[in-house]
Order: sequence, then structure tokens, then C-alpha cells
Amino acid sequence: MKKLILSVIIASFATIANAQNYGVGSSTTGRTDIFGNTTTTHRNGYGSTTGSSTTGRTDIFGNSTTTHRNEYGQSVGSSTTGRTDIFGNTTTTHYDSYGHSTGSSTTGKTDIFGNTTTTHRDSYGNVIGTSTTGKTDIFGNTTTTHRDSYGNTIGTSTTGRTDIFGNTTTEQRSNNQNTNIWSW
Repeated sequence: MKKLILSVIIASFATIANAQNYGVGSSTTGRTDIFGNTTTTHRNGYGSTTGSSTTGRTDIFGNSTTTHRNEYGQSVGSSTTGRTDIFGNTTTTHYDSYGHSTGSSTTGKTDIFGNTTTTHRDSYGNVIGTSTTGKTDIFGNTTTTHRDSYGNTIGTSTTGRTDIFGNTTTEQRSNNQNTNIWSW
């Protein structure tokens, strides 16, 4: 059964990486609509739509909620990002379709090398992996490297420049052939 993005990432962190690299999908974010919603469409390695994530406006408490849907438009969960705390950390809590917390992702400050690291935890608070985003290169691409709890690289996500239509596409690559890593 298809799960929330974090749940799939959690499962992938348990997979042992090898030296090969496979394109396993992409995510395309469009312009913000007149209601303040921004939608990202997720596709698998064959280009088929596997779901979408729609982020609404920030509420009066400083929280921003993203609703995740499968390819049929059914809600499969949500993610709520709060305000940045006094230490410079921003935490996103992930929920399943029943509202139960499935884990969290905490992004810290950018280091002196221009890298920003997000630490992923399961619903019990155990660290199950990290994602480190580096500086944007001369071609306008920004790469995030995903690692499991042991520090092994399991995949990458590369975001390119925004096109003339206002769309931004992120290409995901995996160190194994698990095409479910980036799609629920």
C-alpha cells in the first residue's frame, strides 16, 4: 500500500546502498495559485503520476501544511512545518491519513560550507537518516544527498532552475533499484 513520502524514505534508509545509480522519478512544483496553494506532482521512473503534494498558506500560528494525495486524488497524509526556533531549526511533522504522527524532519542552519542538513526521525524519535543540501552549482542545479542512519548514501535529489512556465523539477536517483523510494 502506498504511504506518505516520509514512510517510504524511512523504509529506504534500511536498504544497503551499492555503487550503481538509478533514476527513480521526479517531482515538479508549479506556480502558486490565486488561493496561495503550491502543488508538486510526483512521477515514477516511467513518467507516470504517483501522487501530489499541495502546500497551503502559512496560518496565523506560523505553520504551513502540505497535503499528500495518491494518483487517484485520495489523501494519504500530511506534513506540517512550524516556525523556525531560536536555534535556527525548522521541524516538519509527518502524519498518516488518520492524523497519527509517522515521524519528523528537522532542518538546521546552513554551515560554513553552504550545506544544510535535515535529520529524519521515526515516530519514536529515532534518527533514521539525513538529507544534506549543498550550494547551487554554476548551472543552477542544487543537489541533496540522502543517507541512512549509518551514513551510507542511498540516493540524491537534484533540483534544476525554474523554467519559463514557472515550474521547478527535481530529479531523484537511487543507489538501488527500489523505485518506491521517491513515490508513495
